[in-house]
Amino acid sequence: MKLELTLIALLFAPLTTLIAADAPPKAQKPAPEHRKYELPVEPDENVAYGPHRMQVIYFWRAKSDQPTPLLVYIHGGGWQGGDRSVARSMILPALEAGISVASVEYRTIKDSTADGLVPPVKGPMLDCTRALQFCRSKAKEWNLDKTKVALAGGSAGACTSLWLAFHDEMADPTSADPIARESTRVLCAAVSGAQTTLDPHQMREWTPNSKYGSHAFGIVWDAKKKISSFQMFYDARERLLPWIKEYSPYELVTSGDPPVGLYYSAPPNLGHDEKDPTHTANFGVKLKEHCDAHQVPCDLVYPGAPNVKHATDSDYIKAYLRPELK
Repeated sequence: MKLELTLIALLFAPLTTLIAADAPPKAQKPAPEHRKYELPVEPDENVAYGPHRMQVIYFWRAKSDQPTPLLVYIHGGGWQGGDRSVARSMILPALEAGISVASVEYRTIKDSTADGLVPPVKGPMLDCTRALQFCRSKAKEWNLDKTKVALAGGSAGACTSLWLAFHDEMADPTSADPIARESTRVLCAAVSGAQTTLDPHQMREWTPNSKYGSHAFGIVWDAKKKISSFQMFYDARERLLPWIKEYSPYELVTSGDPPVGLYYSAPPNLGHDEKDPTHTANFGVKLKEHCDAHQVPCDLVYPGAPNVKHATDSDYIKAYLRPELK
């Protein structure tokens, strides 16, 4: 934990003055516009939380005389692409329920590699940690109740959300940086198509034709070796195990963690090849078993799932952030 906090401090300590000013560095260009879909409503704020052009938060303010809960959305794209446009389905339901929304953009695997971060997945993970703390630091200005914060996201953004939800507190109360002193704990997370583990052995056991995750640890396909990048990942598992234990959500589950909702578009088929092995509900089945064993509330939702309490991720978020609206 101390090492993780030290890394965060080293990454962001020089940025305190910049971030407090809420202005991106003049030398950096804004994040690229590559949205596939239009947002239902334009954000109220577009704020840099770090010096990199991808370290940007888009914020939608819910109308209220009282401080509002906050939904922090982390987009997917394999930590290699994507942007805030994928949050479109959750923005209006949240705002209508009196929940403000922050969509986080972050450094990609390529960006992280260029910045010398090892393993590359550290970049997206630490960026989203910092973004969550930054949002809490803006509570007074943005009219937020910092005790009522939830996470959401899809695919790689879902994996990041679960990593944050299950991670021990990363606030550093002794830091000279006020943002670093903010809490990283949340009330809940509701995610779609989540990769719940970054362990290639678990992935292959759960879904034999798994093919995701090697890039998170800097493993790229080598045509000369004539084997897939996932096989290279699988073969390197023992060497990578310390990183897997640090960045795989499954490894971080402990009693007392916040409740999570897992949403998938197709039923599970555990132990069999899947049409979409990267987003299979098999991930959800095994995480739910693990959460149940640690008495962490976990809802698993897919077509035909039994005992569904909250049909959508938006319903799940509203149930925890605005329970009075039942």
